[in-house]
Amino acid sequence: MASSTTAFGSGVSTTALGLSSLKPSPTVGVATIIFPKPRRSSAMVVRVEGQTINPEIRKTEEKVVDSVVVTELSKPLTAYCRCWRSGTFPLCDGGHVKHNKATGDNVGPLLLKKQ
Repeated sequence: MASSTTAFGSGVSTTALGLSSLKPSPTVGVATIIFPKPRRSSAMVVRVEGQTINPEIRKTEEKVVDSVVVTELSKPLTAYCRCWRSGTFPLCDGGHVKHNKATGDNVGPLLLKKQ
């Protein structure tokens, strides 16, 4: 690594990225990043648009939905998001429908059913 002041050769200052503690790893010769403690709790949303979320699992099915029967649930049915597109994450809001149409993917929710 040329310098610890540049983030992976991108010309972006590690200090600007909050990575002032970037140090080379002696074992593999790559950088080890130690992130500073957050000042307050925050949420991070990660989205990769235009790519499938499910590249290989049960691709012959129109939509992959799994159901699990659980004895202790407050509701008879709860749908959990597996596409990371839900506005009510971790609960499913149907955001996978738009994603599936745009990408040809077949991801669907995880359904928890009360026994």
